[in-house]
Amino acid sequence: MITISAKAQDYVTRQMEQEKAAAGAFLRVGVKGGGCSGLEYQMSFDTNLKDSDQVFEDKGMKIVVDMKSLLYLYGTELDYSDGLNGKGLVFKNPNATRTCSCGESFAV
Repeated sequence: MITISAKAQDYVTRQMEQEKAAAGAFLRVGVKGGGCSGLEYQMSFDTNLKDSDQVFEDKGMKIVVDMKSLLYLYGTELDYSDGLNGKGLVFKNPNATRTCSCGESFAV
């Protein structure tokens, strides 16, 4: 399961409005190789579901992840940080054994 905090849900909703996401768009999250820790988080707005996608819904937001990425992201909560060192969307990933200082890449 992948969940989203209320603050992150508000942030993503605002981003979808600002970017004029297509009607029916959902949040797609995933991982790809790269970054200083080995894997990088990805986030985009999408309208096309693939056969192997897993769909989660939390706080009225549809979150979609491909099966390969789900192996790395299962149990992750998407949160939003707006403090002094705020970075925007934050992946609270219980599977990450190491993260880089910017929080955009991780290792398992």
